[in-house]
Amino acid sequence: MFDPSQITYGQILTIFFAVAHNPTELNRQGPDHGTQYRSQIFYGSEEQRKIAEAYIAQLGQAKVYADRIVTRVEPLRGFYPAEEYHQDYLKHHPYEPYILMNDQPKLANLQKEFPRLYRSE
Repeated sequence: MFDPSQITYGQILTIFFAVAHNPTELNRQGPDHGTQYRSQIFYGSEEQRKIAEAYIAQLGQAKVYADRIVTRVEPLRGFYPAEEYHQDYLKHHPYEPYILMNDQPKLANLQKEFPRLYRSE
């Protein structure tokens, strides 16, 4: 069985850029708009900062995306849990149109691209 604690920062970045969102959209993700939807990576150490910046540079040099990557890399200054209503939202609302159109395709892509890391629960 896969142990999620074995996921590295580099793996998280790979999934983030390959599956989770479009890093070329400034202050938006899909149908959502505003600065709270900006593409941003937070790091907890200098090593993580270097890894994130190097990975973004590598993607840019390889021209993986047609547009420029706008993802910001900033220090983690705190963590704030989402409101209770948003906790396990997909689990509690699997047939909401937003989930079906935006999140389910990302999960299917995660399962296809990273089957070892995918967990259905």
